[in-house]
Amino acid sequence: MSDKKQPVPARANPAPVESQSSTGEIDAFLRQARTLAASATGSGRLILSLDATMSRQPTWDLACALQAEMFDAVGKAGALKVQLVYFRGLGECRSSAFVTDTEALKQLMTRIDCRSGHTQIRKVLAHALKQTAAAKVNALVYIGDAMEENIDDLAEKAGSLGLHGVPVFVFQEGDDAAAEKAFKEIARLSKGAWFRFDRRAAATLAGLLSSVAVFATGGLKALEARGRPEDQLMIEHMRGGGN
Repeated sequence: MSDKKQPVPARANPAPVESQSSTGEIDAFLRQARTLAASATGSGRLILSLDATMSRQPTWDLACALQAEMFDAVGKAGALKVQLVYFRGLGECRSSAFVTDTEALKQLMTRIDCRSGHTQIRKVLAHALKQTAAAKVNALVYIGDAMEENIDDLAEKAGSLGLHGVPVFVFQEGDDAAAEKAFKEIARLSKGAWFRFDRRAAATLAGLLSSVAVFATGGLKALEARGRPEDQLMIEHMRGGGN
């Protein structure tokens, strides 16, 4: 997932918090995940990507809880392989293998701590393109609050994902205008959907993440068949592009 860094203005961040995870722990998880992936039998593949830079620290626990609910839903379905991708710090961008044991991914998220750094969304999109070239990726979820990159570069990658049938479902924390513009464009060009990641609507967000999992395994037909309110909302947003 290498990429050239682009000079961007530094973003003001709160003071760093004490680290809750170590490179050794994360490396150990990645080794374990690759072993688990060998026995994965799911019919769909979903990439869950996270901005783990410092500005997200205040809502990190909520994000982990909601994503854990999605993993639980996926685990019960037993028909989806999930890969976790996150970036933070000075150019750190990591990914697990695709696994069906979502409990392992939940445990990893609780060990990740947020670190100051710039966004690396282009790396995430490029990574998704590389992964789907090897084996079909059905959906990409991205959760973040900022965008500090060239929007044209992101648009080019998003358009390529759309052509390859990989919709990006973007969940935006906060109300940063530049991020919203870029995120909506990524969703539109990839034929995905954009949503506000609002801590006051945790139940709705959990339902939407579950809808993404259903879509990744069965497409729009599966969403229409399940017919929950969040499924209908997801369908409307996808048909509306960047909303």
